[in-house]
Amino acid sequence: MITQIASRRAAPTSLFLIGLLAGAVGLPDLALAAEAGAPHLDGRAMGALWVVPFVGILMSIALFPLLAPMVWHHHFGKISAAWAAAFLLPFAAVFGVELATFELLHTLLLEYIPFIILLTALFTVAGGVRLVGSLVGTPLANTVGLALGTALASLMGTTGASMLLIRPLLRANEHRRHKVHTVVFFIFLVSNVGGSLTPLGDPPLFLGFLKGVSFFWPTVHLLGPMLFLSGLLLAIYFVLDLVLHTRDPGKHPLIEGVHEREPVRIEGGVNLLLLVAIIGAVLLSGVWHPGVGVTLYQVTVPLETIVSNLLLIGITVLSLKLTSEKSRRLNGFSWGPIVEVAKLFAAIFLTIIPAIAILKAGTDGALGAIIAAVNEGGKPNPAAYFWAAGILSSFLDNAPTYLIFFNTAGGDANLLMGDLALTLTAISAGAVFMGANSYIGNAPNFMVKAIAEERGVAMPSFFGYMAWSCGILVPLFGLMTLVFFV
Repeated sequence: MITQIASRRAAPTSLFLIGLLAGAVGLPDLALAAEAGAPHLDGRAMGALWVVPFVGILMSIALFPLLAPMVWHHHFGKISAAWAAAFLLPFAAVFGVELATFELLHTLLLEYIPFIILLTALFTVAGGVRLVGSLVGTPLANTVGLALGTALASLMGTTGASMLLIRPLLRANEHRRHKVHTVVFFIFLVSNVGGSLTPLGDPPLFLGFLKGVSFFWPTVHLLGPMLFLSGLLLAIYFVLDLVLHTRDPGKHPLIEGVHEREPVRIEGGVNLLLLVAIIGAVLLSGVWHPGVGVTLYQVTVPLETIVSNLLLIGITVLSLKLTSEKSRRLNGFSWGPIVEVAKLFAAIFLTIIPAIAILKAGTDGALGAIIAAVNEGGKPNPAAYFWAAGILSSFLDNAPTYLIFFNTAGGDANLLMGDLALTLTAISAGAVFMGANSYIGNAPNFMVKAIAEERGVAMPSFFGYMAWSCGILVPLFGLMTLVFFV
């Protein structure tokens, strides 16, 4: 879904509390300085060792649940904080407290807080919608459900569609022994591939919209790749689910004749209107730019961001007030998944600061070989852009990754929509589609995993999930390269 993505940047506890208040309430007397003269982080001055804390948090997410599951379950927040400190404290010592404070506040106020507010709103509102009735997870019903979620993702965002549909899908398949594959394909399709047709679907496309790419440009140019990939994934899923269902269909009360068929209906339908309101609140921040804001320690929070965040908080509160507690309880709603995402992504957002800065340095940075590899003879290579943007988006935030390669290809929206349309298509497809390659490639991935585990599904580990993605997605991406980008 859409997040107000800037670049990555933050401060001591007192400054953080003041910044949080300024970002949420917009108090004009908290303005401290103009961001025009703010410190600047030059990625050319950073070696590859600065990426170690980011790699550390990724490896912790990957290995701790396998090697020390109980330690991870009880202390993942502390482990995440330790990696964040492993970056921030040396950074302040080497580059100065002023730059470290600026980077921290920039990340918190302009990215992390809006990110968590938006995810919380979507999580709360979608968690208030409950499908009631005879939901039976047959291969055909599951495939249709995945196709519906894929279509909805471009309208309400990958996060919104994922949070709306994952619980009904899990409930429909409770009687099945084999459920992991359904959740994995759900992440592939609903949490990633489906968000490729509009700027509402996924943050990279929203960034492109803000940079001048027409609203319906992704609809026209990504429709073919999206239908190609989603069609193949749905076909593979149907065959796999049919085989597993034939081996072990499970015992469902409706199938066994214990219960009568109950018509499918929606509880908490008001939340569907609130989902529309969320889309409106986010679009507001993209199209309304009054040119004023609140500045805290040289970080300016635009007025549109403040208003959008306040609207999202209000929508979250409305959803809690207007949805019955019983309906949420029966829907399996709890705050556990969003708390887990908030803690882990706090560390990811901070430790990723040097990685993004180094990539922004282009060929002059420590990772310059990646940037140089996407151009041949001074001309962009669409296939190389597809894989470079995609591989980085599998582990980094796909929004700034998109922006880096958007600028590497020239940064002129009119040129990229015209003569370089294939290059922009490759960048967009790589950033959106390959977010499915790992749990951290896109925020909904981890949220879906957490919800599934709460419902008793033994989800694969970090590397276990990548075995699925490498075995299924990567060959399809290779085929897509031959069909669309060579």
